[in-house]
Amino acid sequence: MEFETHEDAYLFYKDYAKSVGFGTAKLSSRRSRASKEFIDAKFSCIRYGSKQQSDDAINPRASPKIGCKASMHVKRRPDGKWYVYSFVKEHNHELLPEQAHYFRSHRNTEPVKSTDTRLRRKKNNPLTDCKHLSAYNDLDFIDGYMRNQHDKGRRLVLDTGDAEILLEFLMRMQEENPKFFYAVDFSEDHLLRNVFWVDAKRIEDYKSFSDVVSFETTYFVSKYKVPIVLFVGVNHHVQPVLLGCGLLADDTVYTYVWLMQSWLVAMGGQKPKVMLTDQNNAIKAAIAAVLPETRHCYCLWHVLDRLPRNLDYWSMWQDTFMKKLFKCIYRSWSEEEFDRRWLKLIDKFHLRDVQWMRSLYEERKFWAPTFMRGITFAGLSTRCRSESVNSLFDRYVHAETSLKEFLEGYGLMLEDRYEEEAKADFDAWHEAPELKSPSPFEKQMLLVYSHEIFRKFQLEVLGAAACHLTKESEEGTTYSVKDFDDNQKYLVDWDEFKSDIYCSCRSFEYKGYLCRHAIVVLQMSGVFTIPINYVLQRWTNAARNRHQISGNLELVQSNIRRFNDLCRRAIILGEEGSLSQESYDIAMFAMKEAFKQCAVKITAIEHPARCEEAAIQAGHPVQEENQYGSTSNQIGPEPNIHAGNVPWQAETRREKRSSLSNTSKKAKHVAQSETVGEGSQEGFQHVAAPRQSQAVLAGQFHNTMPGVFQNLIHTGFQNIPTTNMHQNNPPG
Repeated sequence: MEFETHEDAYLFYKDYAKSVGFGTAKLSSRRSRASKEFIDAKFSCIRYGSKQQSDDAINPRASPKIGCKASMHVKRRPDGKWYVYSFVKEHNHELLPEQAHYFRSHRNTEPVKSTDTRLRRKKNNPLTDCKHLSAYNDLDFIDGYMRNQHDKGRRLVLDTGDAEILLEFLMRMQEENPKFFYAVDFSEDHLLRNVFWVDAKRIEDYKSFSDVVSFETTYFVSKYKVPIVLFVGVNHHVQPVLLGCGLLADDTVYTYVWLMQSWLVAMGGQKPKVMLTDQNNAIKAAIAAVLPETRHCYCLWHVLDRLPRNLDYWSMWQDTFMKKLFKCIYRSWSEEEFDRRWLKLIDKFHLRDVQWMRSLYEERKFWAPTFMRGITFAGLSTRCRSESVNSLFDRYVHAETSLKEFLEGYGLMLEDRYEEEAKADFDAWHEAPELKSPSPFEKQMLLVYSHEIFRKFQLEVLGAAACHLTKESEEGTTYSVKDFDDNQKYLVDWDEFKSDIYCSCRSFEYKGYLCRHAIVVLQMSGVFTIPINYVLQRWTNAARNRHQISGNLELVQSNIRRFNDLCRRAIILGEEGSLSQESYDIAMFAMKEAFKQCAVKITAIEHPARCEEAAIQAGHPVQEENQYGSTSNQIGPEPNIHAGNVPWQAETRREKRSSLSNTSKKAKHVAQSETVGEGSQEGFQHVAAPRQSQAVLAGQFHNTMPGVFQNLIHTGFQNIPTTNMHQNNPPG
């Protein structure tokens, strides 16, 4: 093989390297002393050689060199042609053909003959092959994203010493609980770029409250000193649940894709039904790519908060405009009515040429209440931030809060959240709310809903007395309800055959329980129970139950009574059993036997055929899975119990008073998730990944997928080259 110049030889080696999956560098070259022309050149992998740096360097710079020998050596013949003198093919590291375009030596190297700028952008854009982004045609934006992505100076902006503090915090948290999850993203220059973490209890909580998640970027967009973003959910006590924290380098598609994928891995591949975010093109593209099955919506208060910043002369007609806007947003019964009122609004206030108003209308299905039928936000989408559970985090994060202060307060924040939840659980186990009316709806939900939700629902039941109902037409199923509390009229559509009810106030969509207007329609129609499809399990005392509630709510009430009674007795058992080693052994033995018997009984009910088959096999006791995922003979170590020495009389059962403080502390020690800790050379310093069968990621997005995720792609994408991941045992 011959080349005209040594530059041609290097271009050949670069093309080869890009196809194989490694970056290149010009290692050395030599000129003739006589002619001063190049006569020798050597090209290599960027990981060639070893790091050369003094041991006493104050701030040692990270180096990609790990002793790789891959290289190509070319020399010049007397006739001027260049030939390959030596070639080393083998590498001592992984090759990344799918991510080769990220290496500096391969950026923007592909020649484009077309003079069409939009075609050139499309050809160099790895996102164009993603079918989930096929409708995302803002090529100018994508081009800007690619420029930002390839900016080698892009890194997480931290104060001196913060990076070490952060990594020490992550390792300490993981050492305290091996199921604590974190992921770290480094740039090609080995600069800290993005970080994500979530504690183990919240991974477990997500299994029960994955229906709606809010992605909170307020602190990041507002340029707080700590560039923090939060994944926030809400539990059955209407308390915020922190489902993950991220520190971001920038506001690009790549960053949000990396973050969403890291979060999805932490949550075992379980995607939320609804995700609420700010109105942001980069976030929109990332969710479309990573969470294509998730309903993406804009938080209503984010949209309304942008009005003063995007409309000129706002103060001149604020009151009049807001009155018309709210009528369009909240009072439009149908999509057609919304469109008609919106067009009338922008004409009246001469807003047709305002780009932001045009974009709002184009994306109306992401935020307008009229288009939200069939989903629920569980109270996470509100008119103003102060009404949102997200605002509870404002007490821990301020504009000038340093990273060190935030990390120090992170533990306090978790403790506060756990204690609030423990108090609410304690109240649910030990007392019932007070009935305030003879309403059958109130009695029905007394033991079903959590206390906080029941109190909110109770207000709706009592408020039904202030509503007057009239039927819109004799043939139809639509009713008009006059609410004298707010002096407004609402439309309610009730289909008795399908047990489907819908109110124009959209309480169920935004809060998750029926409103007073729907209740009065049910009552006047002779229906005195809430239809089961309007009782969300996430709001009930059985929210954490692995079985879905269905059918008769009386059965649910019975289950909850039993659950609460067992919880009370478990607290007493824990206090009694912890007094001595002997009493502890007795309690453990009793719990093990109880688990075993319950598991066998549940299996007999759910899988009678399996139970019969096991009974036929003599000498082979059945091992059934209990609700915590382990077999019945794996509850705990066999305690050393001798019948003659068991102090049964000394441990007679007494109803010991349980203090709230003790309960709160004990509630913090809960069953954790089953995440496995693993790591990768390229994308992560440490990352905990779920079991292979649980991780299902968007394979179509592999062009911009961090290398660490390549081995977690669904089996349907096995043709995509993968990154090897090694076991990373937790410190200590």
